[in-house]
Amino acid sequence: MIELIQFPWSPYCLVQKRILDFGGVRYKTTNIRPPIRSLVWKLTKERYYQVPVVRRGRDVIFETDQNSQVIAKFLDSELNLGLFPHRWDGIQDILWQYIDNDVEGITFRLNDGHFKKFVPKADQLEYMRFKERKFGRGCLEQWRDQSAALLEDLAHRVMPFEQMLAHRNFLLEDTPRFVDFNLWGMLANFLYSGAYKMPAALPQVARWYKRMSKLKLSDAQREKLHS
Repeated sequence: MIELIQFPWSPYCLVQKRILDFGGVRYKTTNIRPPIRSLVWKLTKERYYQVPVVRRGRDVIFETDQNSQVIAKFLDSELNLGLFPHRWDGIQDILWQYIDNDVEGITFRLNDGHFKKFVPKADQLEYMRFKERKFGRGCLEQWRDQSAALLEDLAHRVMPFEQMLAHRNFLLEDTPRFVDFNLWGMLANFLYSGAYKMPAALPQVARWYKRMSKLKLSDAQREKLHS
């Protein structure tokens, strides 16, 4: 059985969980506490301490650099999902790097500003300390105070996808590819705290997000058959 080791609110973990749900496969989730990475450190033989990590039997899969998609490609191959067709080579790479950097850079700030809603109380001090050491003292409060400007920035950065979805069911064509799951994960992180709704300027994205949240491989195959 596949095991997903994660923080439930992590955008990158949400991507992999949605891929697993889409594939309809039985899997196990193991949630670890943000300050305690010993399980990941042990499983990766002291080569990695971030999440997500996927384990299947003796295989332990984790990312090799900031822009790799090792886990998604592993799941795609194992479950035969067709998320990385060669005709989109290069294009998907450009899109997922934009999503992972430009979009995620806004979504995590909006969500983390409300960290007390989802981080266990015992871990909140260490979570705040980690964020402030990385982004500056008071960053979480600043992100809450700046939420209106951040929301406007998010709508601006996601607008190219709004335009793409005006002409097709998914970002690249009428079948979901990896970038659909990748963008979904960033937006799922943005919405995770429950403090926000999808910006009104993104109606196509809102409809697509709702479909993506429930989509199964069997549904996508059926849609393709009848298109």
